[in-house]
Amino acid sequence: MKTILIKTMIIAAAAAIFTGCKEQKNRITFLSDPVAKKVEVLYDGQVFTSYIYPDNLEKPVLYPIYTSTGTVITRGFPLDPRPGERVDHPHHVGLWFNFGNVNGLDFWNNSYAIPADQKFKYGSIKHRQILETKNGQKEGTLVTTSDWVDFEGNVLLKDTTTYVFSGEGNRRIIRHTTQLTAQVPITFTDNKEGLIALRVDKAFEEPSDTPEIFLDANGNPTEVPIMNNNGVNGVYRNSEGFQKDEVWGKPTRWVCLSAQKDGKDISIAIIDSEKNPGYPAHSHARGYGLFAANNMGSQVFDKDAPLFTLSLTPNQSVVFTHTIVIQDGSFLTDDEINSIK
Repeated sequence: MKTILIKTMIIAAAAAIFTGCKEQKNRITFLSDPVAKKVEVLYDGQVFTSYIYPDNLEKPVLYPIYTSTGTVITRGFPLDPRPGERVDHPHHVGLWFNFGNVNGLDFWNNSYAIPADQKFKYGSIKHRQILETKNGQKEGTLVTTSDWVDFEGNVLLKDTTTYVFSGEGNRRIIRHTTQLTAQVPITFTDNKEGLIALRVDKAFEEPSDTPEIFLDANGNPTEVPIMNNNGVNGVYRNSEGFQKDEVWGKPTRWVCLSAQKDGKDISIAIIDSEKNPGYPAHSHARGYGLFAANNMGSQVFDKDAPLFTLSLTPNQSVVFTHTIVIQDGSFLTDDEINSIK
């Protein structure tokens, strides 16, 4: 009897050790592929998103981005076009961070569609290094460095960006923090094109029944009489209670975009940080699928607001933090968003 009891205790102890190890298994892990110029972010072994920095983009981005059940929330074009989606604004790819007026250069609108003789007006963000990938049970961290450069390759800003990936149940969270350090005197001037942004899948667009003009894949204007609204059902709302197109241009702590896709209720929220310059950010959220929060646009959204400028001397830094929340299976409530710090 004593022998049996001892064996039972040993088996139970081994099972406890095994269970403990299993519980400590990292949920968020990273898979670097320097040849493909990307770092895959995995949640329980499934791709959550990828940090990519291919040569055919003018900035590094997170693309594509998935919900907890594997539904893609980002537009496919221009990297992987899907039938029926818009092909406007080829610079809108995944999740990105940049701005439309840095020392007079436009970092936002730069893409392959810009004619060669106009490229000197634009800036690019060049990936330099993966500083850290840290797996974790509750969160995983990716730290990258990039240079904001002009057409001739001169460095205006050094960029250190920290992505903290986390989530539980049907919710996924990306906390995005960018520190920009000036290499020359820098002025960010009031501009609507910024700052943290997503280009979302067609389902998250707002239905439209008016003619519009968009850029095609070659950067040429295309008139679209009436968009195909099949599956299109996105609705914006912000922390002040504005909805739909009334959200655009309003200063707000957060904006949430909700829609049904593949029979699932899905919400995406962008939350500003009180520590950011220009808080609360103005919403640069458009019904055609651009979802952005802009801390450095002010008068451009409200003619009665003061003109925004932010100047840095060489070696001076500025930091911006934003939180992106993605939930499927149920829409995010105001209380849920307000509880996220």
